[in-house]
Amino acid sequence: MKAKDPQIDVCVLRELLSYEPETGIFRWKRITSHRVKIGDIAGGDYIAKGYKSISVLGHRVRAHRLAWLYVHGSWPLHDVDHINGKRDDNRLANLRDVTRSVNLYNQRNVRGTHKREDLKKNPWSAHISVKNKRVHLGYFPTEEDAHAAYQNAKRAICMGINT
Repeated sequence: MKAKDPQIDVCVLRELLSYEPETGIFRWKRITSHRVKIGDIAGGDYIAKGYKSISVLGHRVRAHRLAWLYVHGSWPLHDVDHINGKRDDNRLANLRDVTRSVNLYNQRNVRGTHKREDLKKNPWSAHISVKNKRVHLGYFPTEEDAHAAYQNAKRAICMGINT
């Protein structure tokens, strides 16, 4: 159990919600507020940074961590990684308890790059943080070009050259 995990008893969780391991969907088994009906999908509207979250006993908890608790009876020891990289895919087969370094290694994006779907020409942008400020490095035709710009800026910063 990580320090941020709330004190939710697995038996209480199972009384309040059902979990479908094949779909990753939670449904309410009890009425907990005037907005909740039995059978409703839990946490449908609560998405932060791509993760689904559910309010349980006054605690907002990410659904993938609740799924782990629900199935295994205890909180995960480390991070719960989405194997396919889709943060809202909470099927049990897509979840694994891994260390932070393994979880970060599984990230799909290349550091310092971001793709803008609305741009056809040069859709890849590069950025870097300098003294807690995000610095835009430009737009590029490929992810590799954007990453190269990030690497050059990182090298310049490490050598003490202003970017």
